[in-house]
Amino acid sequence: MPSLLRCNGLSISPLPPQPTRHLKFIVPPTLNIKPSKPSRHVTVRAEVKETAATASSSDEKIREILRNRDYVDKFGFSRNINSESIPKGLSKETIRLISSLKKEPQWMLEFRLKAFEKFLSMKVPTWSDNSYPPIDFQDICYYSDPTAPTAPKKNDCLKSLEDADPKKNDSLKSLKDADPKILLYFEDLGVPLDEQKRLANVAVDAVLDSVSIGTTHRKTLEKAGVIFCSISDAIKEYPELVRKYLGRVVPSDDNYYAALNSAVFSDGSFCYIPKDTKCPMQISTYFRINALETGQFERTLIVADDRSFVEYLEGCTAPSYDRNQLHAAVVELHCGEGAEIKYSTVQNWYAGDENGKGGIYNFVTKRGVCDGSRSKISWTQVETGSAITWKYPSVVLEGDDSVGEFCSVALTNNYQQADTGTKMIHKGKNTRSRIISKGISVGHSRNCYRGLVQVLSKADNARNSSQCDSMLIGDNAAANTYPYIQVKNPTARIEHEASTSKIGEDQLFYFQQRGIDYEKAMAAMISGFCRDVFNELPDEFGSEVNQLMSLKLEGSILLFIRICERRIDYAVVFV
Repeated sequence: MPSLLRCNGLSISPLPPQPTRHLKFIVPPTLNIKPSKPSRHVTVRAEVKETAATASSSDEKIREILRNRDYVDKFGFSRNINSESIPKGLSKETIRLISSLKKEPQWMLEFRLKAFEKFLSMKVPTWSDNSYPPIDFQDICYYSDPTAPTAPKKNDCLKSLEDADPKKNDSLKSLKDADPKILLYFEDLGVPLDEQKRLANVAVDAVLDSVSIGTTHRKTLEKAGVIFCSISDAIKEYPELVRKYLGRVVPSDDNYYAALNSAVFSDGSFCYIPKDTKCPMQISTYFRINALETGQFERTLIVADDRSFVEYLEGCTAPSYDRNQLHAAVVELHCGEGAEIKYSTVQNWYAGDENGKGGIYNFVTKRGVCDGSRSKISWTQVETGSAITWKYPSVVLEGDDSVGEFCSVALTNNYQQADTGTKMIHKGKNTRSRIISKGISVGHSRNCYRGLVQVLSKADNARNSSQCDSMLIGDNAAANTYPYIQVKNPTARIEHEASTSKIGEDQLFYFQQRGIDYEKAMAAMISGFCRDVFNELPDEFGSEVNQLMSLKLEGSILLFIRICERRIDYAVVFV
């Protein structure tokens, strides 16, 4: 069936079923390319001209195939856990109460209060494509501790700072001290924390609501000189290291949500790899929200010293509540001379139901700095969850010959909205960066790529290659692209490719003529579209991904959902 492509209001002749290869161009030297003010972005929207009956039938089949029925059963449940929570509201008293409960030193409290002052002076950003009701920051609980041993009932609230008992908020000494109900909860999520069920090749930090339940393999890693623990433990046990690097990559005034996180962050992971050390195993964090009306504000800090290597895996899920919850996180990566950090994420927060009710508001700041020469940071992510996503993993290439990579697949369905992308800032000489972004929009969702490639004046011989592809499924999905390219050095070489394609009734009918049903046809087209990113997954997932490519969708995007499940399973070493 013919399709009509509209770009900035211009109608273009119908596209063939399979899109031709994108146009590649090289940015001329000393050229600073920015979208003009009248047209600040490139919007591509595909519309199919067909009869109402045919369009309705086609859309219904596609929506039925892509509907994720499994999330509620596998991840959408919650548990009645005795939690000690602070009252809703955001004020200096809230900050002091959180710091007191965590038994933090004075310098950490001062860090929080300064960040809170900056937060109060900032305005909510409105430049993204995301559209949602204003967030009431006074109607959120900013700290909920499911490990409090003496909480008399669910969501018992502390009324004031005087009610905080430091003795009953000590960190768990080991997983053996954890509540059996919590351990069973993680086991039901497919993340068993029992010693007998753990494999030995990945260390995991399990975070529930505002508290780390425990970190595995700490002693094994310590023998190799590697520090891996919750950020709360790191502040107490390694204060000099944390104080040196906290806020160095992402300052507290970097943006609105980074300031909020800096003021109220509860738990997260800290990892330090000393010089000339390869981390003996992968490290991972699994984030889980359980309490209703509670936000999660984790902080992750990873420092790879000179000539070290570490691979980090991250997974997350949340119950399928019909009310929105806020998740505002900050991730900081510091990479020394000749060091390498590989950071992989499967973002599988609850996305809301098929009518757009409920879901997580996901506002995350992720950034890494290649501080030394020949250092490398790689971001690989699969985004399938959350109702609203606002995230731009970035790399600042300060060291000469440093490398930054960003590989992403973002899937939005129903009424999800995702404004994601990356920034590659070239400062050092002979720096290189690579961007591969695959966006898939389904139903009434909106999927936006927003990226910046910046080459500063002293970044001689900088190189960048960007590939941004969008796929539209159905007649109401939208895909927007906002590429910013700024080149201030005549020796730089920048390559940018972009394409938009649409899975329509004609392609699916082509498969059916050859005996291939809708579900297998969708799986084949989507898997081929995303293969460039899946090839960047850790080696442990290579055979798993190849196997998934040929599996049946079974009523959802199995390619994504099963990868998410597997990635979460592997990320925490459990199957």
